Amino acid sequence: MAASLGEDLAQAPDIQDDSSSLGSDSELNGPGPYRRADRYGFIGGGAKPSEVGPGQPSLELIRQREMKWVEMTSHWEKTMSRRAKKVKIQCRKGIPSALRARCWPLLCGAQGRQAQNPTTYQDLASAPGDPQWLEAIGRDLHRQFPLHEMFLSPQGHGQQGLLNVLKAYTLYRPEQGYCQAQGPVAAVLLMHLPPQEAFWCLVQICEFYLPGYYGPHMEAIRLDAEVFSALLGKLCPRIHKHLRQQGVGPLLYLPEWFLCLFARSLPFATVLRVWDAFFSEGVKVLFRVGLTLVRLALGTAEQRKACPGLLETLEMLRSIPPAQLQEDLFMAQVHSVAISERDLQRESLTQLAELQKTSPELQLRPKDRLPGAPAIFEAQQLAAAKPPDREVPRIVVHPPEEPRPRKKPQTRGKTFHGMLTRSQSPQTEGLSRPHRASSSFLDTRF
Repeated sequence: MAASLGEDLAQAPDIQDDSSSLGSDSELNGPGPYRRADRYGFIGGGAKPSEVGPGQPSLELIRQREMKWVEMTSHWEKTMSRRAKKVKIQCRKGIPSALRARCWPLLCGAQGRQAQNPTTYQDLASAPGDPQWLEAIGRDLHRQFPLHEMFLSPQGHGQQGLLNVLKAYTLYRPEQGYCQAQGPVAAVLLMHLPPQEAFWCLVQICEFYLPGYYGPHMEAIRLDAEVFSALLGKLCPRIHKHLRQQGVGPLLYLPEWFLCLFARSLPFATVLRVWDAFFSEGVKVLFRVGLTLVRLALGTAEQRKACPGLLETLEMLRSIPPAQLQEDLFMAQVHSVAISERDLQRESLTQLAELQKTSPELQLRPKDRLPGAPAIFEAQQLAAAKPPDREVPRIVVHPPEEPRPRKKPQTRGKTFHGMLTRSQSPQTEGLSRPHRASSSFLDTRF
């Protein structure tokens, strides 16, 4: 009977859907023994890991992409110096699952940071953490993907690794502490990486990709919400007008998307594709994904008409059919959104100036955010080429001395008259003949 019940559950369409991996608080804490994991490790998946689902590339194509990534990562410095555009194209196609653990740390620069600080994570993980942050982290551990096989048990390696990574970050950046949205980000990293590499990837995300997102005031997400609203008004003016009429500001839906890197808002296969592009191209990908979701939810007049109020509009943004979020189809729409890095920088500076009119204390610098893997690689190369700090020689400038009075030069015996007088004086005894050089100029005859 248990076997037949297990088959029925395995064939249920709501369990086969990748949206079961979103990890909401309403999910069950403990799955039954009859459930099995899908190819990403989520309990309840109906497809075997070796099976190729609809829309998935063939095994031959996967092997070709794997060989390309192996070749590029084997000579990473040369690849990023000469073939950065090819890396971006391959990231848009999707990094093979078997190589994400190798590619993500290279793309975000975590491998270089770890090489420079080989014992930092071990020291932080073994150190006692701040009790305030440890309590907050402990309350959120069971909420991070509770249906994933790594995070089922409170004493399992998944939750313990997540605790160590988040605690290490609070010690590494005590001025920022812990933000609840860091939990899903660190959990996705731990699904693919060892704790030490996951920690350095989290550091790179917080410092270079999304600086100011996870601080105590979260000022950067407030700025990006205004930037997103302005871009939406330019690209989708009808949707922007509808959201304003219903009182749906970007802060009502955007923080969950951007802070968690869509880890709780998309099917997991699509989440991984978004992360591949994000590590390559930076925060620009998040804006493109957000605009694509809004367009899918409210792009037609019928969809907007079905949302007469705020609650209905927010529910429409959260209930996009999974068929429209299939990774290949969805990412093709994402990359077609016409937003460049220059557009993003220009709009960020404009919106920052507007925010500083009402909040002069804002000290954000949009230029501190690096636009993806090429910029991070270049910054690390420049830092490595910089000579070590040496003591700068001190230059002491003394004030000019007071001028001394000039003495009259001694010219006695050195004048022309003196020379003439000496030439006419009698010769000294003992000299047999006059010295030719003693004759004066006036005695010379022409």
